[in-house]
Amino acid sequence: MSTSRNQDLERAPARRDARRSGPQRPGRVLFVLVVLVGFSAAVFALITWQVVADGPLLRTDRAVGRVLLHPDRVSALLADLGNAQVAVPVLVAVGGYTAWRGRAAGAGRWWLVPLAAALPMALLPALVVPLKAWTAHPGTAVMPPGTGYFPSGHAATAAVAYGAAALVLLTWLRTAAARRTVVALFAALVSGASFGLVRRGYHWPLDVVASWCLAVVLLSALWLLISGLPPRGPRPRPPRASPAPAAPDR
Repeated sequence: MSTSRNQDLERAPARRDARRSGPQRPGRVLFVLVVLVGFSAAVFALITWQVVADGPLLRTDRAVGRVLLHPDRVSALLADLGNAQVAVPVLVAVGGYTAWRGRAAGAGRWWLVPLAAALPMALLPALVVPLKAWTAHPGTAVMPPGTGYFPSGHAATAAVAYGAAALVLLTWLRTAAARRTVVALFAALVSGASFGLVRRGYHWPLDVVASWCLAVVLLSALWLLISGLPPRGPRPRPPRASPAPAAPDR
């Protein structure tokens, strides 16, 4: 009886380590993504409802926008980070680099991850353009009269392009420091573009926040797609045939 109990105590750490390892980690990641997507979708629905109904949340949005409004050269340069002519080439360059790395390493289907990263960018106009037409949201005082400012296409472009580029790069990075650097760099690009759009007066703050929510949904789908792709690595080579044994001398 004592021997059996000692064996159970010795096996307990191994069982705890097994519970902490891989099998539960995808479940945790999936849970976090579901919560994040659900929260982002709820926030987006709330903002859209307020915009369409001209609700009280817009008063706060306009007040914050007027405080932040200060058109200058710096804010214009930051806002330009959300231009498709700037953000999309960054995504293309990162996709090309990772494709080259995968092919050089002999990875099977090296083109799948870069191709998947382009999908959210391709879907974005199909979401943003109808929303702009439906909500017919006016712009700030420094913009010409008109509607179609909700959600911010430039903020969505920056968030999706830079976010997808970061996700693709993360699949090749091995150290935590490198991953943190990439995430911080692309987060700074998205934040800079978003601040510039509000500071310059191109958009109200809620226009930008709604675009972030859309980007979270698209990038979460991209992360799940990338995670479900075959593991990256060299293509397995067929085993080399062993030479036939020599016939014995007679």
